[in-house]
Amino acid sequence: MLMQDTDTSLLLDNQLCFKLYAASRAIIRAYKPMLEQLGLTYPQYLAMLVLWEWQQSPPAQPTVKALGERLQLDSGTLTPLLKRLEQLGLLQRKRSAADERELQLCLSDAGRALRERVWPLRQQLICEQGEQLQALQPLYRQLGELLGDQSAVLPAGSH
Repeated sequence: MLMQDTDTSLLLDNQLCFKLYAASRAIIRAYKPMLEQLGLTYPQYLAMLVLWEWQQSPPAQPTVKALGERLQLDSGTLTPLLKRLEQLGLLQRKRSAADERELQLCLSDAGRALRERVWPLRQQLICEQGEQLQALQPLYRQLGELLGDQSAVLPAGSH
């Protein structure tokens, strides 16, 4: 069967996956100046966000496995990322006393201090984006629902 001119389902601009991919890349580009000042890549920044979150509300087991689950990353992606953060002096990986197969994570003093440097840079980023953030609230909620997050409400000052 020949493709008809009316079949537009295979056009790139009609692919939800492409729109999500392009939007993700645009957001990462917006973060790039901030991340360069911090010396982090975007995936490293996401890992640090979770570690800072854990500092406020520690999980039962702050392990590499738990971080991978939280970030939806496999160990092959996460291990080099964590090694680099450790080389930067931002965290420490230690074998669990209860189970030597597990690596536990903890922030170093430098990792905790980095959080304080992030706040003013994020505020600047938020100010630059302005009104666009409020317009993203419905999309944030829809993406949260798509990913199974029932509490998908964009917190004030987040994006």
